[in-house]
Parts: sequence; structure tokens; C-alpha cells
Amino acid sequence: MRRRTLLTGIAGGLAAVGAGTAPALAVPAPALSAPASGRRVLHVRPGDSVQAAVDAVSGPGWTIVVHPGTYREVVNIAVSKAELTLRGATRDPRRTVIVYDNANGTPRPDGSGTYGTAGSATFTSAAPGLTVRDLTLANDWLRADHPEITGTQAVASYTYGDRTHFENVRLLAHQDTVFVETSALDAFDRQYFHRCYIEGDVDFVFGRATAVFEECHFHTLRRDVDFTPKGMVFAPSTARANPHGILAVRCRITSGAEDAAYKLARPWVPSYETTAWPSLVVRDTRIGPGIDAVTPYTNMREAYPWQTMRFREYGNSGPGAVITVPENRPQLTAAEAGVHTRRTYLGDWRPRV
Repeated sequence: MRRRTLLTGIAGGLAAVGAGTAPALAVPAPALSAPASGRRVLHVRPGDSVQAAVDAVSGPGWTIVVHPGTYREVVNIAVSKAELTLRGATRDPRRTVIVYDNANGTPRPDGSGTYGTAGSATFTSAAPGLTVRDLTLANDWLRADHPEITGTQAVASYTYGDRTHFENVRLLAHQDTVFVETSALDAFDRQYFHRCYIEGDVDFVFGRATAVFEECHFHTLRRDVDFTPKGMVFAPSTARANPHGILAVRCRITSGAEDAAYKLARPWVPSYETTAWPSLVVRDTRIGPGIDAVTPYTNMREAYPWQTMRFREYGNSGPGAVITVPENRPQLTAAEAGVHTRRTYLGDWRPRV
């Protein structure tokens, strides 16, 4: 019953595909047959597997169309699947749902340990030029269902390929919903999210990619715990050499929790990259009362105070954006804001929206 809560209004009434502890892999041959026209398109329907369709394509430029339904499986797109498009068959992302329920601390079936944060992802892609649109990616693992597990990160989407584009996608989980990563420590892979809905509680947008979120809706979930902050929206881990980290522009942030229960961000300096210099710019965004306006930032580790990071705001509005203690809300000047745009972050890449 708790799992249904996460997907309320998204997958209601749709039959789940696959059962048991492993994703379904068998796909009827007709679903994997390219049309006679020669177009590189595959169709996935309830009863089929999205992963099997991904495995079946070879070479760049394929489109996989996923028809309405709930597909309970893990999907992993290899680097060799360049320029792949994965999209829902309709423009309503609530009708097509890919969901699974692994967490960091979930034991692997083969006894080789636990999945870890990255391994918990429902959807993983290393493919350059990936486009995902018009569907939902979710991880419906819940802490309350697994009190024995302490590694509670449960990722919905983990992507680390340059020119990754999400358009009209719903991304649902609790802790660590969206992992925007790079293909190597010294790579500045670019990712673009446009008109997406993203919800979670702890660090639910995180990683070291150059990631632009434009006209997106972030929603912090209600948490029945007796401490604050109850979570943070962003946790960038940008490489020191990268001039561009996470940019949220013309977005909105709402909350299902009480006022001031959440922080806007905290810096993540991973143990494997202690030279990281997290970068976050939130601009022209409406920030609701769920974000603590007085102290919107906090530390993940005391050794890396947020004040020493590249955290800036510009032109934000709403009760969660009110500047009451200026030193707690570093602002860009108008001239500085001019270089924190989609165009400067994405460079020569112009995603089609």
C-alpha cells in the first residue's frame, strides 16, 4: 500500500509488467521488427520488456516507443546505443511508467553485496545523445518497508553521457531521485531537462554533470520524521575545473511538507574526488514556503562548508526566496547572471525541444 502512494495518479489502473525479483526479459518478435518503411523504430507494449528492446537495437539513431502501461523492470542503456530516443507513445508522461524498487542497501540476488547508490537506479544510461521524453521513471522503494536497510538511496534515473536530454519526463523517488553524472572524473558531460517534474526528499538532484533544468517543477515530499531539515533539493559535486555545474532556470519548487522543512541545497564532495568544487545557480525561479528562506543552504560534511562553494541565486521569487540574511543567500550581479544561461552551459549543443 505504501508503494502505491508514490505512484498515485501516475500508474493507477495500469497493469504491472513483470513480477518477482527480476525484470521480465522476453519480448515477442513482432515488437522488435522495424517497419517496412525502414525507419529505425521499435514499439514496446504491455507484456514486452523495455530492456529487451534496448538490447535489440544496433547502431545510432533508433527510437523506442513505449506504449501506455507500467513496466516493472530495470533499464540499462549502454554507451554503444548512441543517439537513442526513448519515448512514451502519448504526450502524457503519467500513462507510461518504468519503475523498480532497488536501494543502495538492497542485497544483490547473487550474494555479491548490495547494489550501491548508482546500482540502485531504475534507469541507467551511458549513451551519448540520449533523448527521453513523455514518460515516467520511478523508484518506489520506501524506507518504511525496509527498516533493516540503512543504505536508503534509491535512484530513479542515473545518466552519464554527454548531450543527455529529458523532455516532459516525470522522475519520482525519495532519496537521490536524479543522479546527473559524467562519464569520467575529468569529463564535463552536458545534460538538459526541460519541462520535467522531479520529486524526492534527500539530495534528490545530485551529481557532477553540467546539468540545466529549465521550466521544471521540483517537489519536496512530506516526511513523517521529527527532525529538520527533512531534506535538500540539490547536492552538486561539480569538478573544480568545470565552470558550470547545476543550473535551474525559470523553474518552481513546491512542497508537501510544512513550511521551511527543506533546504535548497548542500554541497557534495565525494570521498573519491575531494577536490570537487560544487556549483549551483538557481535563477528566475519561484521558490515556495517549503524551503527555509533564512538559511537555505547547509553542509553535508563540516570539512566542506557551503559558504566556500559556488552557490548563487538571481531573480528568484516566492516566500522561499525572501532574502532576510543576505550572507546566507549569495546573489549574482546582473552581469554575472548573463553567463549563467542554457546557452553558455550547453555550448555548441542545441537540444530540440
